[in-house]
Amino acid sequence: MLQGLILLLGGILLSLIAAQFWFSRAGDLPPRQDDGTLRIASHNVHYIWLGGDEGPWTVAGWNARRDAMDASFKALDADLVALQESESFAFGGDGTANLTRDWLISQNPDYALAANPVDPTDVQSFPPTQPILYRPDVLTLRDQGWFFFSDTPDVIYSRTFNGSWPAYATWAEFETTEGVVFRAYNVHTDAFSRSNRIKSSVLIRDRLAPVIASGLPVVLLGDTNALFGFREMDILREAGLTFHRMPGATVHFNRGAHLFGAIDHIGTAGVAVIAGPFVQQRKFDGQWPSDHHPIAADIVIPPQ
Repeated sequence: MLQGLILLLGGILLSLIAAQFWFSRAGDLPPRQDDGTLRIASHNVHYIWLGGDEGPWTVAGWNARRDAMDASFKALDADLVALQESESFAFGGDGTANLTRDWLISQNPDYALAANPVDPTDVQSFPPTQPILYRPDVLTLRDQGWFFFSDTPDVIYSRTFNGSWPAYATWAEFETTEGVVFRAYNVHTDAFSRSNRIKSSVLIRDRLAPVIASGLPVVLLGDTNALFGFREMDILREAGLTFHRMPGATVHFNRGAHLFGAIDHIGTAGVAVIAGPFVQQRKFDGQWPSDHHPIAADIVIPPQ
């Protein structure tokens, strides 16, 4: 029995080593090409607990990693970046604090905010934790909105299908300098409940399908908490989206542990992916920006 247990543990260890090797191949992003493409990106930046004193997800942890977050953001060199978990919370707080969003905007003044309250204190009309940062010299914001993964999706902060914490999608519609209009959706589905993820994917599909059918180009970015071939992803494809397989792991548990494939994805409809997708698997000055790696792709949207 002991010999069998040793063999089992040895097999598990070898599998983990193999997974770490296989899913750590992404490295970094290539430089932008001056060829008229747009670079789109997504990053789950991890929430910040305002009430804690120690640990990577407290204010102290944020202060230790915020320069790495900014360096990561700058290295993406993207025209549009969708953030998930851009949330700074404490029990009894009013929901207006957002350290990550405010830090990135302060350090990158050539970016503007979309999929976010026009008035940062008005969090009762627009949820503030899944913003999209974009370059206004490249893109013009035309419209924005949200819907919650819930039986009442148009009720802000409505809980998910099984009554757990609210989860939702934001979207923003842009026009390029060439006059091409497209819409970007920023999603983050439940990490712990597959039934919530399935129902959320159905809702996303049903919301996006008529938009895509109308001919409006669409990009979907975010953390689906589902691997490439999972049923959740198949449901999203039914909307008319094409997903592009990531070259490596996107979640690493804040330790660089790449144990399985990507759960952060980029989907497109009516859009040509020219390069990528890419995963930025790296530290900056010895710090991980988050427990997820950012992802990106270079796209061209054909004239309409």
